[in-house]
Amino acid sequence: MNVQNAGEKIKVAVTRWPGVTAREHRFGGVEFRYGNREIGHIHGDTLVDIRLPSGLRDELLAAQQARPHHWSMSTGWLSLPIIREDDLKWAVVLLRQSLESMREQREWPQAAA
Repeated sequence: MNVQNAGEKIKVAVTRWPGVTAREHRFGGVEFRYGNREIGHIHGDTLVDIRLPSGLRDELLAAQQARPHHWSMSTGWLSLPIIREDDLKWAVVLLRQSLESMREQREWPQAAA
């Protein structure tokens, strides 16, 4: 069972965040970007791929709160199937974490200067 309109619900939530845009993903679906970097993308209503720092990614995988990326398993990416409404909410939380990680990376060199 899939969550009806999960992709659209996630898109609406994520594109409300300042600096986040959505566009067509090169492998299908919708891609979410912060500046020139991708925070994640959704394939229809069924699967979200999210970019996270490797340490956090590893923690989530160990806790079985996500799956290895369905194609690129040894990177900072992970995959989250959307089966229940809770999965949709969790996907939004993890996309937000991806955004916050990118914001921190962008601001760190300025703070160190």
